[in-house]
Amino acid sequence: MTPLRIFIGYDSKETVAYHVLCHSILARASKPVALIPLSLSTLRGIYTRKRGPTESTEFSMTRFLVPYLSRYRGKSIFMDCDMLCLADIYELIGLVNDEASVSMCQHSYAPSTKTKMEGLKQTAYPRKNWSSLMVFDNEKCGALTPEYVNSASGLDLHRFKWVSDEYIAPLPLEWNWLVGEYGKKPSAKILHYTLGGPWMECYASCDHNEEWFAEREAMNSPSKVGAYGA
Repeated sequence: MTPLRIFIGYDSKETVAYHVLCHSILARASKPVALIPLSLSTLRGIYTRKRGPTESTEFSMTRFLVPYLSRYRGKSIFMDCDMLCLADIYELIGLVNDEASVSMCQHSYAPSTKTKMEGLKQTAYPRKNWSSLMVFDNEKCGALTPEYVNSASGLDLHRFKWVSDEYIAPLPLEWNWLVGEYGKKPSAKILHYTLGGPWMECYASCDHNEEWFAEREAMNSPSKVGAYGA
């Protein structure tokens, strides 16, 4: 079978978060997965836009290249690196509406803080955090060419102006649970440390920090692989 392609935003300041997320996916996946880092160093010649002042990560816009990088075939997932997967990622694919072009958890909230991630400005806009986890039906996302991704405004990309609303489908919020914005949820499938995660000193005691530290320990201790929440 063809492995499920999972593109993960890679930021040079959050390397440990990326690797712990990868481990959490691999430890629980029931079928083959292909984990692909969206790193700026590998997108030279494809991604040409300069980083804007509101882009809090190196992958703020590159995420929209996923259909192109998938050759507009099959389904692909995009995930921010500041997440932790506590369930079989194939369960998520099973929830996708096959008529949709793109599916995501459709948050409706106002950020509770003015800053995030050790002092970065918190930008508020409609459909905020919808794009932090997306399931693309790549064939239906032909509008996301490198030319469009390199030239469209950030708000047009993140507010899904490139697809008709009727082809945007919801996923349960438990698959992108916003730590620090929502209350603690032991049954969350994917934790999203959107304000900052336990790998940052000032967020070391944040909600759901135990799960992240346990996953990091399991990653570094082969005998404990999948020991937490598998």
